[in-house]
Amino acid sequence: MQSTEKTVASYLESLPPERAVVISEIRALVNKYVKTGFIETMRRGMISWEIPLDKYPNTYNKEPLNYISLAAQKNNFSLYLMGCHAVSAEEREAFEKEYLASGKRMDIGKSCIRFRKIEDLPIPLIIKYIKRYSLKEYIQIYEDSRN
Repeated sequence: MQSTEKTVASYLESLPPERAVVISEIRALVNKYVKTGFIETMRRGMISWEIPLDKYPNTYNKEPLNYISLAAQKNNFSLYLMGCHAVSAEEREAFEKEYLASGKRMDIGKSCIRFRKIEDLPIPLIIKYIKRYSLKEYIQIYEDSRN
């Protein structure tokens, strides 16, 4: 289910309390570890951390470059870590290998990690990928992928 809320605060308020708690805990984790320069906003019905257009306007779709997104879906939660999903096949494979080694059940879509509760996530691995790239590094990865 995609939210139509325009702010993070209104998005959190729109969720049932038990779902808002999970989203709030993951949001706090991202805000604690995401590197300087990424901004938190609502985009496509999800909380997103992105590179604002005033810092990097040269995106293929003229929208801010997304780094992380977080959403409460109908039957689960989704965490989009573009630092492992969109960078390279090797990066995604390394992520999946570490995920499996954590002993947690892996439920990964094309570009997201699906989970039902925080305990389903390998938190040290999630933190690693939240703080993996600086703004400058992520822009360079994006530019390299476009060439």
